[in-house]
Amino acid sequence: MFNKIKDWAKKLKRQIFILYYACKDERVPWYAKVFTGCIVAYAFSPIDLIPDFIPILGYLDEVILLPLGIMLALKMIPKDVLSDCEDKAEALMRNGKPKNWTGGLIILLIWCLITIWAVMKIYPLLLH
Repeated sequence: MFNKIKDWAKKLKRQIFILYYACKDERVPWYAKVFTGCIVAYAFSPIDLIPDFIPILGYLDEVILLPLGIMLALKMIPKDVLSDCEDKAEALMRNGKPKNWTGGLIILLIWCLITIWAVMKIYPLLLH
């Protein structure tokens, strides 16, 4: 059973990398790029739509919503583009995933701003 889950997760990761490359391809229609970009960003983001600490519902997005979004995005991409992106994703998985320092810094900056805002809102309440 554990091997099935591990294989499913590996397949999901591969599909996300396929979508990652499809977002960058100029042959993909703009609406598919937007949808695919949202799915890839959500998959790579540490922020969940439903927090994982909520029993049962917390993993709903990883188990149902994300695979459903991936499936829909893959259907929007032309077959020839999909084939090219599959080859790139296979090479990427063999060599290691890409490092996007800019994206990581943006996410870190957003979290810092949220933390600063929360502290500024909560701190005055503690003084009263």
